[in-house]
Amino acid sequence: MLTIYTAPSCTSCKKAKKWLGDHEIAYDERNIMSSPLSTDEVKHILEKCDDGIESLISSRNRFVKSLNVDFEELSLSEAVTIISENPQILRRPIIMDDKRLHIGYNEEEIRAFLPRSVRVLENDGLRLRDAI
Repeated sequence: MLTIYTAPSCTSCKKAKKWLGDHEIAYDERNIMSSPLSTDEVKHILEKCDDGIESLISSRNRFVKSLNVDFEELSLSEAVTIISENPQILRRPIIMDDKRLHIGYNEEEIRAFLPRSVRVLENDGLRLRDAI
């Protein structure tokens, strides 16, 4: 099952939920502001991150700047604790299933969550249109 971690005022989260709904992809939603991630959940997400903590933290976020913390200097457990206690510093949405993780909203990249059969059909349709 697909899970999307969101925040109520997040425009990218709203776009991602609309895209998932338009493509009839079922998902569970979790508001990370009212129900923050546990340290174990943060670790689980980090296991799937290609770029580690940098891909999960919104470095331009004013909350990150107010913490005055250099995440590169912290131990993993210290960073995970700070992330768990400060969900507003996370990039959003965080979309994941058993195999994939996507952070942020990018319409091309989110297509990875479409069933393979649908992606193949859409790609075949694009190739046919290009040939005509």
